[in-house]
Amino acid sequence: MRYVIVSIIKGAPGDFNNNLRKEVFQKFGAKSSKLPAHFTIKAPFEYEGDILELENTLKEFSKTEKSEPLEIKGFDHFDDRVIFMKVNMSKEAKAVHDRLIDEMSKIDYIDFDKKDGKNKVFHVTVSSKRIQPIFTELWEYISKLCCDFNGEFDNISIFKWVNNTWVLHKEYLLK
Repeated sequence: MRYVIVSIIKGAPGDFNNNLRKEVFQKFGAKSSKLPAHFTIKAPFEYEGDILELENTLKEFSKTEKSEPLEIKGFDHFDDRVIFMKVNMSKEAKAVHDRLIDEMSKIDYIDFDKKDGKNKVFHVTVSSKRIQPIFTELWEYISKLCCDFNGEFDNISIFKWVNNTWVLHKEYLLK
């Protein structure tokens, strides 16, 4: 089974991202993730066994950690491959995230790399599917928009890949 672990961005910044992704698809044909607005905690991974240890780790973690603020301000891109909203984690939110990575790293089948470990670039993707041919036009459009939101790192969500889409498996709310 294929899983991904994310934090869903809710409220105004999540709505903005979800609507913007639809808009750039309609205007430019640029596709994005099948997940709702989020930042990635653990990139997609395959595991065929029972994920009870992961579920219990996240359940216990969410009982002791509280939600922390983050700021979503402006846009950036990874080369001409991905356009995203920039996420600035508060010192407290970054500390919660790093403790989460430490706890999840204790699970045998969870491995982190530079793209999804402690020092990742926190971002909420706008567009990422085959955008190279339209990158300049797309970037000119998106970079003129206002993106300035306050949000919360308040959940840890496991999604699984079912019937060619991501389906919420479990959501853990931070205190």
